[in-house]
Amino acid sequence: MRTQAAVLYAAGTDWRVEEIELDPPRTGEVLVRVAAAGLCHSEEHHRTGDVPFAGPMIGGHEGAGYVEQTGPGVTLVKPGDYIVFSSIPNCGRCPSCAQGRQNLCDVAAGIMAGVQILDGTSRHRDLAGRDLTITCLVGCYARHTVVNEASVVPVDASCRPEAACLTGCGAATGWGSAVYAGGVRPGDAVAVVGASGLGSAAVQGARLAGARHVFAVDPVEFKRTSALGFGATHTATDVAAAFDLIREVTWGRMCDVVVLTMGTGRPELMDAVLALTAKRGRVVVTNIYPVSDTRPALALNGLAQWEKQVVGCIFGSVNSRADIPRLLGLYKDGLLDLDGMVTRTYPLEDINTGYADMHAGRNIRGVLVM
Repeated sequence: MRTQAAVLYAAGTDWRVEEIELDPPRTGEVLVRVAAAGLCHSEEHHRTGDVPFAGPMIGGHEGAGYVEQTGPGVTLVKPGDYIVFSSIPNCGRCPSCAQGRQNLCDVAAGIMAGVQILDGTSRHRDLAGRDLTITCLVGCYARHTVVNEASVVPVDASCRPEAACLTGCGAATGWGSAVYAGGVRPGDAVAVVGASGLGSAAVQGARLAGARHVFAVDPVEFKRTSALGFGATHTATDVAAAFDLIREVTWGRMCDVVVLTMGTGRPELMDAVLALTAKRGRVVVTNIYPVSDTRPALALNGLAQWEKQVVGCIFGSVNSRADIPRLLGLYKDGLLDLDGMVTRTYPLEDINTGYADMHAGRNIRGVLVM
């Protein structure tokens, strides 16, 4: 079949929305009509060249849609089902999945190659016949995509796609960074550095976990104001300003948990970030760093003497089959504000405008609506 998709041909270029050829699903695969897809910063790291990619590539890993066709052997979903894409596939059988760590599924080892799990080939091609890869084995910056059933999670059809799609990456990653990787407990002081999509969800996760103080740190006034609506108790423009504020509010104890959700990580800030952290406090590194700039500047003696912790976090340490429905349940009950995170929606053709708005600080999350 023919459909439309946003394709990135090379770093430093814009997304090209064009017709593509899409093969039918093979064994274990699913054809999905995409309804909405979030404009995550991860794809922008590919466009700017911060993170290499196998191109040409169809973007999009945070999406929701409807199953239109299933290949042989698919048992998880059927045509007509409403799904959210899991930005990391989970097989349910590897050691990580068996231990409840679906975000570390062994199948995701080939995620950067962007080809099908079944046989390492592509189902997506441009009209010149060239194979196209798909971001995170999803490729939902498209009106239709074919993915393995390991990448789809059936969900409650009453949740509108613009909100539901966020649970496939941004909302789950930010929320889980605070709740799971950070281990926020009632009464904790928490700092969230970067208050866009991931940060807004981390603020909400900290609030739901019972944090007493939640400090949102971002240079953009709109994002700081929005963070207060999501549950932040205090805001600061940067890490240096946050230090003085946190020291005053916590009477010098500082933060139990610091979550890093900046659009692009800055390794030179790590010492300053550790200064925001209490004794035995934890820094959760969620944001992506340029592959050429990954060596942090930090005093290791201070790390040891105060038993501070620095932990990595991918996909919020969530188990998507359990936590995506869990987050949508919180949304339906009015406890998680996904609607407020969706600042603007765009047609597929305006994807470059959506990313320009992200860079200009106009959006918490922009969403493509197909």
